[in-house]
Amino acid sequence: MCLRRGETALFARCNLGSSMALNRLLAVPVRLLTCVAIACALPCGCSFSTDKKLHYIGKPEPEEVVTSKFSIGDVPPSDYVSDALPVTVKPRTIGERNRDKIWDMSLAEAIHLSLINNKLVNKTQGDFLSPGNQLWTNPDGVISIYDAAIRDSGYLFGNRGVESALSVFDPVFAQTLSFGNQATVTNNFTQSGGITPGGILNQDTAQSQTSLTKSMGYGAQLGVSQTINYSNNNINQPLQLFNSVFTGNLQLQYTQPLLAGAGTEFARISGPTSSSIQGVSGLNQGVVIARINTDITLLDFETNVRNMVKDVEDAYWNLYLAYQNYHSQVESRNASYQLWQTVKTKFDIGLEKGGGAEEAQAREAYFEARARAEAALGAPSGSGRGSGGIYGAELALRRLCGLPANDGQIIRPSDEPSMAPLATNWDVALATACTRREELRKQKWNIKSIELQLRAAKNLARPTLNFQSSYQLNGFGENLFGDNTIPAGQPGFGLQNYYNNIFGANNTGWQVGLQFQVPLGLRNAHAQVRNTELRLQKAQTVLEAQESEISHELAATFQAIDYHFQSMQTSYNRRQAAADNLEAIQTDFEIQRKPLDLVLQAQAKLMIADITFYNSVVEYNKALTELQYRQGTLLEYNHIHLAERDWGPDALAGARRLARARSYGYEPLPFDPIRHEPEAMAPRHFSSPELPDSMDAGSLLDLQNSPPASANPQEPALLPEPEPEKGRLE
Repeated sequence: MCLRRGETALFARCNLGSSMALNRLLAVPVRLLTCVAIACALPCGCSFSTDKKLHYIGKPEPEEVVTSKFSIGDVPPSDYVSDALPVTVKPRTIGERNRDKIWDMSLAEAIHLSLINNKLVNKTQGDFLSPGNQLWTNPDGVISIYDAAIRDSGYLFGNRGVESALSVFDPVFAQTLSFGNQATVTNNFTQSGGITPGGILNQDTAQSQTSLTKSMGYGAQLGVSQTINYSNNNINQPLQLFNSVFTGNLQLQYTQPLLAGAGTEFARISGPTSSSIQGVSGLNQGVVIARINTDITLLDFETNVRNMVKDVEDAYWNLYLAYQNYHSQVESRNASYQLWQTVKTKFDIGLEKGGGAEEAQAREAYFEARARAEAALGAPSGSGRGSGGIYGAELALRRLCGLPANDGQIIRPSDEPSMAPLATNWDVALATACTRREELRKQKWNIKSIELQLRAAKNLARPTLNFQSSYQLNGFGENLFGDNTIPAGQPGFGLQNYYNNIFGANNTGWQVGLQFQVPLGLRNAHAQVRNTELRLQKAQTVLEAQESEISHELAATFQAIDYHFQSMQTSYNRRQAAADNLEAIQTDFEIQRKPLDLVLQAQAKLMIADITFYNSVVEYNKALTELQYRQGTLLEYNHIHLAERDWGPDALAGARRLARARSYGYEPLPFDPIRHEPEAMAPRHFSSPELPDSMDAGSLLDLQNSPPASANPQEPALLPEPEPEKGRLE
């Protein structure tokens, strides 16, 4: 670095304006720095031209000019190495067909693979190939198996986990130890303790402060502290008892809130008031709220697992439909090819109805059927592309199952869809949905959290009145330990041992008092109460709207189940009629009684009827899955259960104690701040004036506790519907 001449001159002027004493003290360093500055400035000059030669100290490094702010190489290195391979085998395409090994996969196996292979549960069918895929737009917001543990181990204010919320009740140990020395010239014989004026007063000091404080579960704060001061000086002996002396005290302090911030309930909801940030109430910082937040995170995870399972089932049946669609298209293609060959043979021989127009028409119909078969095999799937062909539907299922794009095997569904009617009960389904639906359980947890925060807010909407007390043992001694060598009756007798003196409790002190503080009007506290009440009202309104929405969703699902079942029966009869129609028309065509157009139309109608039938079957099975989804029993129906780790012995004992207290209706006295039991999360019994006359509250509870309706009963063979009566509109 070089200095400009103006800077050097300024340094020199500042140096000339200094006092004479400072010049004498800094003469050598200033001259040396001035010479170095002038030496650096002379080669540089005042010019900043880029053509001027630059001089450096040491060997110059290789020149490096940065012309861009970002490059691919700017990614920081990482020690993490992913075990997942993005691509293992080249994906299969319709142009390069291989005889892959067939993997007959059951629906249970597909669901099992999706659960064990996916640590992130954000995969859905709709976000594939979409620019709004959360995996790209918001990676931190992706739901994963780590979220519950991350939430439970949170430590920031407003996002605390259970362990962090419990940490405010941990005892805090503090230790401070300091040493010092002072040597001063005395000017007064009396004030210096008898030292001759002009003499040196030497003082050695030391201080030790030790404290242990703990916030109690009912809002109080308990503390034990010890202070030891050491002093040693050379003051004349007659003026003091000992030249070196230890003084200090052992103090016990206890502070108990009596109004705002008092009680076990408040400490569990928001934590003790001593741990709150200045100006922030922290109503949601307690252990109970932290645990509720963890439960809400678990419900978010459960909801996303449920959505993933539903997507896997839908993708599985989409692949089943793709195989059936391909089979129908292949049958149509083969039939079109045989018809084309028949017409072409007649055209070559010159028979009747074997002209060029018929041959071209049959040939065009064949290539159209062939194109449909190719699309049914290799059409891609993704955003805005529908279910696609077999390759696309199989790739979508692989993605949801966490499998590579291609591993040399092609998945083929081995389970057959259900075609049996489902016996459902609307009251049972509605009661089950209102009890087990994940979104409702999450909203109820949210309401419970706000209710608890409202209690804490009302607690804070009171003046601050704290009971304060302290008791201390004062100590004095020449030494910390040791024997008392001064004879009885002499000055200092019994004062040589500091700890003997302090634990003898001969010199004590105590203090008791009340601290009162209140903002006149308590406007901020009342605003907080009002805000929490409005949030609670909104949350309850949202819960009512969710229950109403669930009833509409469930009603739509019931309609879909019945519609697709009826459509499946009708499509079955339609397919049988189309097959009979094609057989009759082909027979008439062979004996030259029907034109070629009718044969082509009959083949197309049979293909459409066949595809429509299997589409109805698949949609019916999707509707059965939708019923379990809307009831909130999809995971249970597939034998999927979420479990936490085992509880500790203390947690089990506390849970049993709370359950016993609730069972016997234990209610603490209003003035007891310690033994306080929270009320139950939900009432045991309830009644509703909106129940019909034939159903009381007990029967509705029986409906809620009854198992969900089965969506997979024994599957009897599907029989065609009887022919409708004449004159009846079907």
